[in-house]
Amino acid sequence: MQEAITLPVRGQILRGMEHMPSGHDGPCPAVILLHGFTANKLQEHRMYLKLCRRLEGMGIACFRFDFLGSGESDGDFIDMTVSREIEEAKSILAMVRADSRIDPERVTLLGLSMGGLVAGVVAGDCAGDLRNLVLIAPAGTMYERMMAGPVGAMLRSGSWVTEAADAWGNLFGKAFIEDLATVDAFARARPFGGDVLIIHGTKDESVPYEVAYRYQETAFAGRATVHLIEGADHTFNRYAWECEMIDTVCAFLAQRA
Repeated sequence: MQEAITLPVRGQILRGMEHMPSGHDGPCPAVILLHGFTANKLQEHRMYLKLCRRLEGMGIACFRFDFLGSGESDGDFIDMTVSREIEEAKSILAMVRADSRIDPERVTLLGLSMGGLVAGVVAGDCAGDLRNLVLIAPAGTMYERMMAGPVGAMLRSGSWVTEAADAWGNLFGKAFIEDLATVDAFARARPFGGDVLIIHGTKDESVPYEVAYRYQETAFAGRATVHLIEGADHTFNRYAWECEMIDTVCAFLAQRA
């Protein structure tokens, strides 16, 4: 049972999809899926849709939205910041927990890449509102990596005169970098005390898999489960990698949702 849904945030509209299990008796558990930088609510090769269909078949509701400025939601990408996405994710969480079809004590937050960074921060800020956390290739070192690359070079040289940079056809401004510098992804995630799963590919060139272990030790005091997918890239762009990611998430939630 998949339907389009909307949610107003700051005078604009988030557009998303909900997946509700059919024939479920009573309030059911839910997973909220947060997409990555320049991505959308489907993610690459529709992997979020595939994951939602599997979870729906397990009796778990799913909610996936485009952040403002991404996908079909209102707004422009150039106005996007991590802090704004954190605010939007908290609005989604509040909406899901207030839904009478959902058990508010059985909500899981899942995020990929920058969506993982956002998910970790929201989990720390709203620790009492979430049961589980799933981070997939979480971009906790995004600021460090951007400053070590062309973006940092542009800032240091003063050549960023247009106030925007191009990310695969999406323009983002200095405000995004300045905001990102203020977000300590690891410290902000630390207050979350629920179960945590971190999935990462060993050949991820966007976010090295060592970041998974940094989350495990720095944010979660060693108690998070890390699952590495051998040879996988950042967005699991082979069918076998995608299947392993989905199977791992489903096995984790089958015991905890």
